[in-house]
This record gives sequence, structure tokens and C-alpha cells, in this order.
Amino acid sequence: MTAFLTLIIVLFIAIAIWQMVKIFDLAQVGSDNDQVATDKDNTLNGYLMMAFLVFIYAITIASFWYLGDLPLMSNSASEHGPELDNLMVISMALIFVVQTFTQFLLHYFAYKYKGEKGRKALFYADNNTLEAIWTFIPVVVLAGLIIYGLFTWTSIMNVDESEDPVVIELYAQQFNWKARYAGEDNTLGLANVRLIDIDRANILGVDESDPNAQDDIITTELHLPVGQPILFKMRSQDVLHSAYMPHFRAQMNCVPGMITQFGFTPSVTTAEMRQNPDIVEKVANINALRLERKDEIEAIGQELIYEFDYLLLCNKICGKSHYNMQMKIIVETQEEYDAWLSEQKTFKNSLTN
Repeated sequence: MTAFLTLIIVLFIAIAIWQMVKIFDLAQVGSDNDQVATDKDNTLNGYLMMAFLVFIYAITIASFWYLGDLPLMSNSASEHGPELDNLMVISMALIFVVQTFTQFLLHYFAYKYKGEKGRKALFYADNNTLEAIWTFIPVVVLAGLIIYGLFTWTSIMNVDESEDPVVIELYAQQFNWKARYAGEDNTLGLANVRLIDIDRANILGVDESDPNAQDDIITTELHLPVGQPILFKMRSQDVLHSAYMPHFRAQMNCVPGMITQFGFTPSVTTAEMRQNPDIVEKVANINALRLERKDEIEAIGQELIYEFDYLLLCNKICGKSHYNMQMKIIVETQEEYDAWLSEQKTFKNSLTN
């Protein structure tokens, strides 16, 4: 309802502005309405261009001062995270410098070379040296970024399976996630959505006759051992989803009918990340806001106090409950991980007759 009222108000304001413009146009009838710009017009527009340049720089500085959180990227929790963050920072810094420089030239030239009576524009039909410079520099810079990006991408995506990574399947469906661990043999059993049998609690369509499937473990919470390489195999039951784990700088589409994969090594446990000063400050801010809505939160049965957890999110709009498609990720020590895993039911023991 609030959004509808806001839309109505904006519409009324737009109509009012439109009517005021029409009134202004009518008031100009009979006055000098020559469409040719005078020196006064050009001077005014030149000053306005410089004023707008000052405004752009001022709001940029204000945004950095009040809203900026440098470095631009932080709190990565995977081994490849800092490398990816570094690529992002370099790209953003380069874009910022180029944008600042080109905006200055654009507005300054509009002011300096504004139209004046009796003044003729000087132009070059061509200038091979200038064209070579502004072609060569972007080519070299962009080639450098692309090559750096390709090496970074290759180092992330080429999972070395000789390191015997922990194999986990992420299974997406509207609107939840399931995790399937490969068990002691570290080999996932075959699976197909056509084999789903709700009556036997075979919710992922795992092939019951496959020997490799018998020790698989299906969970609704994702536990990862810190410092161990993880290889995720991803499937979707229905529509296109996207497995997004922001703190691990990991994202991969889950496509119906095929298996995609992504691998990384967690480097920071959940307990350690909860002690990170940035996270502590963020959690304190969230809880302060939640306390202001205490009655509303308790009325819907939610926990009042928020505690940080890593999350697996869906980053594709997959339906009406897309916003709530998430699963908690717990990164822990190898001992804690082994203890948790030993408490879980294997696939063969989870089926019902």
C-alpha cells in the first residue's frame, strides 16, 4: 500500500511539473523566442557545465566519505578470495581514474570552447598520431585486465582433483537447497530427477542401486572443514538457480538437466569471522535496528538477536519465494566437521520402506 501511495504522489508531482511547464510556455508568447543561442546563452551553459562538474566531484567525495568502506572488498573467507578482490579493486580504481579525468575534459572543454559571436571552430579532419594514442592506450590497458582476469579465472576454476577435495553436491529446487556429501568413498552416487521417490524419502533422485550412493549423506545445512579443498557439483530440479556464496567469492549457475561445478578452499571459520571487527560492527548495527522492531519481530516468531552466519543464496530470480532461498554454511575445524558428519544418516539408512 505504501508503494502504491508513493507511486500516486510521484505521478501527481510529474503532472504538476508538466502543467507548470505549459504555463511557462504560454507566458513566453509575444516575447523574443529566437531559437539561435546568444553569447549570453552560451556563457550561462558553460558555467552550468562547470557547476555540474563541481557537483559530480562533490557528491563523489561525499559518497566516499559517508558511505565508502575502503578497501572496496574485504572479509573474503576462501583462499582465492583475496586474488579476486584484488582484481576487482584494480578494475574499480582504473575506472574511477579514467572517469574522473574524462569527465573533467568533457565539462572543461564545453566551457572553454563555448560559442562566441565571430569565433570560428577549429577542427582537424584527421590526426593519425592522436587517433593512434587513444586507440593504443585502451587496447593495452584492456588487454592487460582481460589477461589478468583470465589467469585469475583459470586459477579458480581449474580444481586440482589430485588433492582429493571433499566432494559435495548442491541441489537447488524452488525454494530451498539440499547438500549431498559423497561419504567415505568421496564419490557421489548417480542421480536423476526422474528417480525422485517421495514415498521412500528419496528427495534428490539418487540411484538406489548405485554402490557409490549408499554412503552419501543428505543434509539441509552445509558444513565445511577449514583449510580443505571443496569441490561442489551443482544440480537443479526445476528452473535456473544460481549458487551464490558471497563471502567465499563463489557463484555458479545450477542448470536443469546438467551438472555444473565450482571449487574453493575455506580459509576462515564461522567462529573466526564472527570476531572480525567489520562483522562485529555490522551485526551490532543490525541488532540495533531489530531492537527498534522488537514487537514486530517477536510477533512473527523470529529470533530477536541476529548472529552472523555464512549463507548459500540463490542469485537468480527463480520465483515468488526466491528472496528466501538460502542455506546456512558453517565452516569449522576438521575435528568439528568429522564429529558432525559422523552424526548424519547415510542415504541407505535414510530411505523408508
